[in-house]
Order: sequence, then structure tokens, then C-alpha cells
Amino acid sequence: MSIEKFKEQISTSYNFSGKSILLGGATFDKNIIKGSAVKIPLATINRHGLIAGATGTGKTKSIQRIAEALSEQGVNVLLMDIKGDISGISKAGSENPKIKERMDSIGADWSPRKYPTELMTISNEKGLRMRATVSEFGPVLFSKVLELNESQEGAVAIIFKYCDDKKLPLLDIKDFRAALQHLSEGDGKKEITQNYGAISSASAGVIMRKLLELEMQGGDKFFGEKSFEVEDLLQKDDKGSAYINILRLTDIQDRPKLFSTFMLCLLAEIYNKFPEIGDKGEPKLVIFIDEAHLIFKEASKTLMQQLETIIKLIRSKGVGIFFCTQSPADIPDVILSQLGAKVQHALRAFTAKDRKDIKLVAENFPSSDFYKTDELITELGIGEALVTVLSEKGTPTPLVHTIMCAPQSRMDVLTPAEQDEIIAASEIAAEYNEVIDRKSAYEILKGKLEPANEEMPEQEEKVVEEKPEKESSSGIADTIKAVAGSSITKTIVRELTRGLFGVLFGSPKKTTTRRKKNSFF
Repeated sequence: MSIEKFKEQISTSYNFSGKSILLGGATFDKNIIKGSAVKIPLATINRHGLIAGATGTGKTKSIQRIAEALSEQGVNVLLMDIKGDISGISKAGSENPKIKERMDSIGADWSPRKYPTELMTISNEKGLRMRATVSEFGPVLFSKVLELNESQEGAVAIIFKYCDDKKLPLLDIKDFRAALQHLSEGDGKKEITQNYGAISSASAGVIMRKLLELEMQGGDKFFGEKSFEVEDLLQKDDKGSAYINILRLTDIQDRPKLFSTFMLCLLAEIYNKFPEIGDKGEPKLVIFIDEAHLIFKEASKTLMQQLETIIKLIRSKGVGIFFCTQSPADIPDVILSQLGAKVQHALRAFTAKDRKDIKLVAENFPSSDFYKTDELITELGIGEALVTVLSEKGTPTPLVHTIMCAPQSRMDVLTPAEQDEIIAASEIAAEYNEVIDRKSAYEILKGKLEPANEEMPEQEEKVVEEKPEKESSSGIADTIKAVAGSSITKTIVRELTRGLFGVLFGSPKKTTTRRKKNSFF
């Protein structure tokens, strides 16, 4: 095939009418063709994507540049930083002759730039702490996280129902453990046997062990208050650039259960809280999951089913998910089939299995008249990739060997002092990092405090007593309005108004009194 036909194909296939992001420049016969830009339309980024390649081939830098371009376009980003080397996006890069040469060959401008950044954590890393309460999970999802059987799931449902009826907030793991002990071997055993059904000692023992396992992986830091509001992922700075939220996970690689638990909860919460926008319009949030195999490493069958369902549906909320891993084989086929854009960096063939895997990867790309895909994958240099995306019509674009654009921010780690500086400048970090241990199921059942109803002000008791036992949704709303000044009542009502079936099944929105500047909502 001639170079003229190649240029015509690239010009036709990668020239989009709407907004797009420049990925890099196309190459023919291993020579870059200036003016042959390879782009991805903004409108199809919510169809998800894959960024794959062996260690050291440039995956992280591709993620970094795509995230920068999204921020420039006003699209928020959530990055999972497993290795700790992507947080440099918050600082401007340094002039480099090789970068200038690369960008000149692509025909694109380059200038050092820093991007608005929020550092986050679910472990012991520095950053805004992201948490969720046990109540927010609900009995169905919480049971799936613990990988319980049908009988044990029934016991969990009883605990949630009992605590809901008795106004015992389930905020963290110690709350749930206290409730389980109270109902399986304490004073509550007789009561629930008559009104809810018994919890067997065998089921209680299994659930206790599963709770301990989750705690050992860091679940005690993840479950609790203050719950993270997913709307805070949509901040903008005063110039209109979208924040890049970096979740630092360098100490969590050996705790895949906590990671998969967090991701499932986060995706479910985003799905339920973000408004429906359909397939039209620009995305609101793009999530990059680096080292994505950690999500699937110990995910149970039920968790995989939930992930598959959410990934299929969440694009209608204007959310795109990009999985980043060393090999496409790390991603289950049911997930891989949902990924519209593919950026494949080099793979290395050291064994017969490697060669077989590379052949399978090549067969999953659109056929090309210009490349021998299975051979080219092993010959790609650092910062080069095979690219195919979805056009604005939803059809795959032709495969193209691409020299990827270089990031404009720092391609290195932040120092501890720089991390502290970003956290101190955050408008929301202090609020989420405040340690809160409210009166909840643990304190009430252990007798450290009197039950919530006995400490409510006289006016609040009157309001509650005047309501029928089974209140309508409007009755709950009236109660909230009447006693909004009480922190105790806020806690009780908040837990009562959460659906028993968790965030996956349509729990109501959490109430927040803070108005966020430049937020999407």
C-alpha cells in the first residue's frame, strides 16, 4: 500500500467534527507522517478503553498525557496511582530536547504546565481520605464483598433490618461486629428469633472471620465517616480546568480485596448519584485504573457480575473507564468486550506462551493493510503504541502505529513536602480528614452511651412520637426538616433513609450542607 493511501485513510478516519483529544502522530513504514494526527473524539470516551503494554513501554506516560488533555477540555479525571509516579501531574514538566523533537515531529505544541490536582487515599498514604459507611453498602453488596453464601447473606439482612428498626447506625466494621455479637449470642438473640429469624452460630462464625479478613486488608480505614461525596470528583479551578483526582495506592498492591471492594463501591455510588445523560454530550468523569489486574485478582464471581453490569451501564452517566495493565489477558473477556478504545504499547515475547498471547492480542485488533500486527507489537519503541478508537458514529477506526504525545507535567514523583503542600491547599481535604466517631451501633450496644432516642431533645422526641411507625417518604422529609438542627437526629434519619439494598439498587442521595465552588452540581 502506498503512503498516499495511508495518509488518506488516517485523514478520513481520525478527522472528527466534534471535540477531540490528540493522542499522537501516525507512522508509516516506521516513519512518522507529519500532519497525520491520531485523535480520540471526546464524545466516545465514555465507551471505555484499554491501555496495555509491558513494563517500561510508556503506558503511564500515555495515561498522564490523556488525563492532562481531558483536564484542559474540562473533563474531570480519577487516576489510580499504584506506583506513585503519576502524582507529578500536579507540577510543571521540564524542558527536554527529546520531548521537543518528538512533539515537533507530531506537529503539536508543547509547553511545561501543571494541572489542578487533588490527592486522595483509602490507606495510609497522604491525601484526602475516601470512606464509606457499612450502611451505604447495604446487606446485598456487603454480603457480596464478604463472599457469603445464601444462608449467611440472610443473617446479614437480619442485622441490617434490626439495626434499621432500632435506629442503630452501622457506620464502620466495629458497629457491624457489635450488632452481630448482640444478635447471635447476646441479649438480642431471643428478640430476633421471635421477630426476624435466628442467626446460627455457624453463620455468625463465618461472618466474623470474613470481617477479620477484610480488616486485615485495611477495611477498618475504608469503612466509617465522613462518607466521600462522589460529586467532589467534579471540581473545577477558577480557569475552568477540571481537577485530576489522584488516588494514591502504593501501599495496597498486596491487598487486592480492599481495592476491588473500594472500586465496586465507588462505581456503584457514581452510577446512582450522577444524572443520566445518555450517549450524547461530553463525558463528565474519566477513571483510569492502573494495574487493573488487582481488581480481578481475587474478585468473586458475584463481584465480577456486579462490575460487568456497572461498566455496561455507567457510560450513560457520562463516565468512561480506562483499564491499564501489562497484558489484555489480565482483563476478563466480559469486561474486555466493553472497551471501545485500545492503546497497545509493546509486548515482549520471551516464551512460547508469550508468543501465543501476542497472537491472540493481534487478532483482537481491526485488520490492517499497512501493518503485520503480531510482529509490530514486539517491535514498538518506548512511547509508541498501536491505536484504535471509536469514531463519532461508534465504529472502530483503522489500526494505526502511533508516536504518543509527551506529558506537559512532571514525569516523576512528588516529594513528601510537595504532597503536604497540595493537601494543605485543598478546599475539601480537611473536612474529609477530620476523625469522626459518632454514637453508633457499637457504642449503644456496648452500653457506653444511652440509646439515641433517650438523649434526643424534648422537641425532637415529640416530632418522632407524632409520626406513625411506618412513615412515608414525605413523612421522613418532614421529620428531617423539623429536627434538622440535631446532629443525633441527622445521623438517625440519614441511616434510616438509606435503602436496605445498598448503592447498587438506588439508595437516596446523601445530604451535604457544603456548596462546592465550580462543581458540576
